[in-house]
Amino acid sequence: MADLRLEREFSASPETLFSWISDGAKLLQWWGPEGLHVPEHDLDFSRLGPWYSVMVNDEGQRYKVSGHVTHIDPPKSVGFTWAWHDDQDQRGAESHVTFSVEAIPGGARLILDHRELADQEAAANHEMGWTSSLRKLQGHLS
Repeated sequence: MADLRLEREFSASPETLFSWISDGAKLLQWWGPEGLHVPEHDLDFSRLGPWYSVMVNDEGQRYKVSGHVTHIDPPKSVGFTWAWHDDQDQRGAESHVTFSVEAIPGGARLILDHRELADQEAAANHEMGWTSSLRKLQGHLS
């Protein structure tokens, strides 16, 4: 098992940052690595329960991920399970993601913890994907 932790600082209030990581309409604007779009989803981390998204690249390759929102503590944190689907739409190994928001001078810090990944290779792949997604979020909040 491997864990991943990323931190980013934003010049937005904790409440504003929290809305960007929990509200489905805002979340959809930065969800997924650069170069992918999300034509199918049930992204809403403002409520407990199931979620999913299908990301598609320019070549038409589809990447489905799903899970359950496990906790919401506005404007501090939201947690959810995460599992990729294979070509037959079967869910793979489940991991857990927590977005935590902390107030800092002049804004807010986002801490992304992705825990219980299969191995270091999976952690490295997720780090690339989350880093790309967080660049998109930064673009919306700068």
